[in-house]
Amino acid sequence: MKILAIESSAVTASVAIMSEELLTAEYTINYKKTHSQTLLPMIDEICKMTETDVKDIDYYAVSVGPGSFTGLRIGAATGKGLALATDKDMIAVPTLEGMAYNMYGCTQVICPIMDAKRKHLYCALYRFNQNGQLDTIKDQCLLSYEELVSELNEMNEDVMFVGDGIAVAMEILQSNLTVNATFAPAHMNSQRAASVAMAAIVRAQAGEIMSADALKPDYLRPSQAERELSEKMNQSK
Repeated sequence: MKILAIESSAVTASVAIMSEELLTAEYTINYKKTHSQTLLPMIDEICKMTETDVKDIDYYAVSVGPGSFTGLRIGAATGKGLALATDKDMIAVPTLEGMAYNMYGCTQVICPIMDAKRKHLYCALYRFNQNGQLDTIKDQCLLSYEELVSELNEMNEDVMFVGDGIAVAMEILQSNLTVNATFAPAHMNSQRAASVAMAAIVRAQAGEIMSADALKPDYLRPSQAERELSEKMNQSK
């Protein structure tokens, strides 16, 4: 099984080619360029460097959210275009699930966090079981800093944080958590297409594949434009 994975849910742009046995290539950029500028050239580069024909890809995997509305749309459109052009199926990987695979083998509760602005975080809770499989403790959701702290304190288990939410929430987390908390270092805390590919392989083995038409981003909340429109409509009533 050969997977081409795309991760574009935040600032990081990442693509990878991976099978069950081998990570053939991964290209990751964490810089202020738009994903519309980076993704296709990156895919073209790793395919050329590894002499991979896109027709030989079995499945296209995309990190489907939550995250940047624009980034998710670009990633989904890129993956869907490639899948449609090559008549292949796709695998939708929840962004936070992909991030949890960065910490494969971790014995702590894994809490991926992404900055959702306005003192909120996109977050979820996972744990690797004794068989090395990722179990979901809490599905992806949107919580305030205080709500997340309260839930983790109630669980009373050691926790490992991973994600760009660390940069904005670390001070509050360190000051208010009563459980032992560890924060993933820089080389492990950003989104990676290889981790998306790993999650996609597990999902493919479970039969969780779909057509390109069926794949859609999961934003978890309305866009800012939708929120502003709703507020204006409520005010006009």
